[in-house]
Amino acid sequence: MSGHSKWNNIKNKKGKEDARRGRVFTKLGRYIMVAVKEGGPDPEYNPSLKAAIDKAKAENMPNDNIERAIKKGSGEGADSVFEEIIYEGYGPSGTAVMVHCLTDNRNRTAPDVRHAFDKYGGNLGQSGCVAFMFDKKGQLGIEKTDSIDEDELMLGAIDLGADDVIDRGEAFEILTPPELYAEVRNGLEDQGYDFIKSEITYIPQNYTELTDEKDLINMEKLIDALEDNDDVQEVYTNWEMPEEDE
Repeated sequence: MSGHSKWNNIKNKKGKEDARRGRVFTKLGRYIMVAVKEGGPDPEYNPSLKAAIDKAKAENMPNDNIERAIKKGSGEGADSVFEEIIYEGYGPSGTAVMVHCLTDNRNRTAPDVRHAFDKYGGNLGQSGCVAFMFDKKGQLGIEKTDSIDEDELMLGAIDLGADDVIDRGEAFEILTPPELYAEVRNGLEDQGYDFIKSEITYIPQNYTELTDEKDLINMEKLIDALEDNDDVQEVYTNWEMPEEDE
């Protein structure tokens, strides 16, 4: 899960061992299938599919799995129909939480999501209750190297349609409108840049700090419980994660 992490956690995760990621290919397969169903099978004309494929490749998902998911999304051999649902609510001390789900049974998913909120000091809210606190953006990360000229990168990205290029210390963060994500990414890739992060995500407009130890523990458990749910794709929150946890 990347949605709730601050940009300091930019390092590519594909080399990390994490037992909770054991079902990641299943989740990514759903993500690809829904993206194809909504926007077609060509990633060059479907930003959501492009982002899904980028994420799958970053997680070392085999190309055969990706192609199979694209075919299922196009109606070949699909045995389930998945729909996209975003649940919104509040974590401990009113932190904003958005839960992006892909499910074939919302009557299963909604109670599971609600239970996680209730168990760990939060509450599930109405649609729109926290979405206004986030901006949907294409997000690209390029690790700093001696060969990268910041001004050249910035000019190139802005010319391609990026909103901003931000120096994050060890990396450059590039933000784009969602609809221009693929165009900016492809253009920068053609210019020789490699990416350590590449996705369409929800970025908090402001972050909330938790100081109470119980709130901190419950927030971590809430995120873990949601991520362990097969129907949950991503969890986004405006929690300002302590540096020692990053």
